[in-house]
Amino acid sequence: MRDRTDRIYAEMPPVRLFFHAAIPGVISMFAMSIYSIIEGIFVGQFVGGDAFAAMNLAMPLVMINFALADLVGVGSSVPISIALGQKDEDQASNIFSCSILLIVAAGITTGTIMFLFAPDIIHAMGADDKVAQLAVNYLRIAAALGPLANLVFAMDNFLRISGFVKGSMLLNLLMSGLQIGLLILLVAVWKLELVGSALSVNLGFCICAVIALIPFILGKSILKFRKPRFSVQLLKRIIACGSPNFLNNIAGRLFSLVMNVLLLRMGGTLAVSTFSVLMYCSDLVQPALYGLCDSMQPAIGYNWGATSYQRVKTLAKCVFSATAIVSALAFVLMFSIPRQLASIFVDSSETALLDMSAHALRLFSVEFFFWWFGFAAQSFFNAIQKPKYAAILTVSTAIVFPLLMVWLLWPLGLDGLWLNQAATYVPVGIIAFIMLRKTQRSLASHM
Repeated sequence: MRDRTDRIYAEMPPVRLFFHAAIPGVISMFAMSIYSIIEGIFVGQFVGGDAFAAMNLAMPLVMINFALADLVGVGSSVPISIALGQKDEDQASNIFSCSILLIVAAGITTGTIMFLFAPDIIHAMGADDKVAQLAVNYLRIAAALGPLANLVFAMDNFLRISGFVKGSMLLNLLMSGLQIGLLILLVAVWKLELVGSALSVNLGFCICAVIALIPFILGKSILKFRKPRFSVQLLKRIIACGSPNFLNNIAGRLFSLVMNVLLLRMGGTLAVSTFSVLMYCSDLVQPALYGLCDSMQPAIGYNWGATSYQRVKTLAKCVFSATAIVSALAFVLMFSIPRQLASIFVDSSETALLDMSAHALRLFSVEFFFWWFGFAAQSFFNAIQKPKYAAILTVSTAIVFPLLMVWLLWPLGLDGLWLNQAATYVPVGIIAFIMLRKTQRSLASHM
């Protein structure tokens, strides 16, 4: 198993390594987002605008349910990659084993809280009774299945770290297929509406989480299950490396809750549904950016641990170049044909929603012109275990500048909300550039 990892991350030429890891990574992320896109189509076309709004209200809370698990999953992936680069397989396997237990415990804790307090949280957001009940049902299903479902994203990271790049891709393709099949059965055939949608996505996560565990249980991976040796130092390291992602999840979802409250007050359910359309259209592009960055973290972390700094620099250049190209294409696409994209998720009879979504999407598309740089920099800092830099970018992106832009763009009304993210990424990009220059000077002293 060591040969597989070394052959891919240490010996493969950097540009070839980029394509070897990035292409399956992008396919994996698109596979994961295909379900989300099809779910949006099913809910928007077959269930209705109220269900669309309810799902958008529940989604930030669903993602908060994933937050602690993601903290551990991402936080453990970085030190595992670095430990493997340092040839310390025992330490890598111990971090892996501890992480699995922590993720399940986190899922039980957050899931219980979300399940019990779902009605209070949703009603506090100001939704009417019909939309609120739909949102509560969606949230409770995600909370109940969370302890097992949460594992799937961490297992995807662990598969890639272990060199099973294509296996990770196939797992995500399978997961998307399962979820789509369940969606058709539960929503289109059995008419379970939003409950069927929640069940289909979370059952798909659970089934694939179990499948992903198989090579590790059978000892087919470089990472092995060990009797976990917890320590304060280990927990601190996991938390430090996972905190940028955790802060992004928490701060970003909290801001989404703020956005939902503002949207309800400024434009009602129609504005919330429009925001859902924007998020689904974004899912047409963001998987490529996430896939490009996330797929390279194990490779960059491994080479950082092995002190192969020239390879790190070359891999980083590949990531930044690719994300810039994808973002430019996304901006052109969304700015040019916003109505056609919005109509994928909105029934043609809902003309008010379609009109608002098309207008909002053209403004929203500007974010892709700026977003790529800060996001790629954040991913890079995560990979080389510089959590302070990554955390600064995360908090700036997810909460500080978005709240500031709400105030600055308030005179524009709803248009200010549609432009919020684009305005946020300008100062974030400047901060990221300064941090990268400082890191580049530090790297040069080691090369």
